[in-house]
Amino acid sequence: MAKKTANKIDTRAVGLDVGLAFIRWLTGADNLHYGLWTGLEVTAGNLRAAQDAYTVKIFGYLPVNQSEAPLRILDIGGGAGETARKLLALGHKVDIVVPSAFLAARCRVNAPEATVHECRLEDFTGSGPYDLCLFSESFQYIPLRESLPRCAALLGPAGQILIADCFRTEVFKSRKRSGPQPGGGHSERAFEAAVESSAFKVAAEEDITEAVAPSIDLEQQFYAVLGHGVTRLSDELREKQPFGRWVLARLIGLFLSQKRRRNLMQRLTGGSRTSEAFKIYNRYRVLRLERRP
Repeated sequence: MAKKTANKIDTRAVGLDVGLAFIRWLTGADNLHYGLWTGLEVTAGNLRAAQDAYTVKIFGYLPVNQSEAPLRILDIGGGAGETARKLLALGHKVDIVVPSAFLAARCRVNAPEATVHECRLEDFTGSGPYDLCLFSESFQYIPLRESLPRCAALLGPAGQILIADCFRTEVFKSRKRSGPQPGGGHSERAFEAAVESSAFKVAAEEDITEAVAPSIDLEQQFYAVLGHGVTRLSDELREKQPFGRWVLARLIGLFLSQKRRRNLMQRLTGGSRTSEAFKIYNRYRVLRLERRP
């Protein structure tokens, strides 16, 4: 069993590697997060500008440090380290918590001055006190019973939490009932209940759903181009090399289950993933939380 696990292909790591390589080629940065499209045409050429505008928006919610000393920030789920790199350039001190070995390696390249902890927040053993716990599109991956209590233990008395992420609206019932809708995250109602019962209160917040939603359309345009290529190749093989097509299908089946293949083709050729669907089933919120008195 151990040998089978050791030889198993990590499709997530491969996907991240390919995705980051493409984004790096397109924009010159290791950013996989949403862009802020206010005033920008939704094109691949504007992706870097939209992602930079997103970062500016998030940094506008950094807590004001009255002592003017650098903030000690715990970047939770720090992606490939691009956000940490920009925080370091502003003079802050940054620790990164990221569970992916691949992303941890990219963090060490992009933000060499940061301390990288390759683990989940739930397993993080570092010590505070931190001035800020930052979740940039990572809050949704951590159970609500863990995230806010862990932050309460890691933050100093004046420490704050900054969250920028998707939350599911009440319209979304479940993947089975509502289908594979774009976006994700904890339900708004469950999150608000968790905050209400936590040591924190909302000090500032903003709904930026309208501004980030076009990212879904751009993403789907990219997948549609890939889907067109896959469909054309499949049609050619079916007509001219049916045996070769059969062999290729069998080889793909060795690496992807039928369900994964079906989901992939839906992503490549489907039309349900749109910015309008995103706005129905999600709220993208920026929130700064501070301790209750």
